[in-house]
Amino acid sequence: QVQLVESGGGLVQAGGSLRLSCAASGRTGSTSAMGWFRQAPGKEREFVAVISWTWSGSNRYYADFVKGRFTISRDNAKNTVYLQMNALKPEDTAVYYCAAGSSRLKMDYWGQGTQVTVSS
Repeated sequence: QVQLVESGGGLVQAGGSLRLSCAASGRTGSTSAMGWFRQAPGKEREFVAVISWTWSGSNRYYADFVKGRFTISRDNAKNTVYLQMNALKPEDTAVYYCAAGSSRLKMDYWGQGTQVTVSS
């Protein structure tokens, strides 16, 4: 099992920035990808960004609506993934979930979520 704990959510004005963190513990060696998803009220959960890695390097993937604004990164030593969110918009308001899995297309573990609210 892998446990994921998110932090860093909060309330910010439009145009502002937040950085989300997701610390993984447990059998982290079984994972090769970690990412962020979000769910706004009344909407389905949607993909935001993911970072996957192998022995040769890592790759990052983003949803079109966050390209150029959000950056996903990983601190291997801390088993932590970050989501730097800049130029936030009210439509970015959602609960953000961290996920981890064996590949970017197979997320097996989920965090409890952290609320991000962007005011206009």
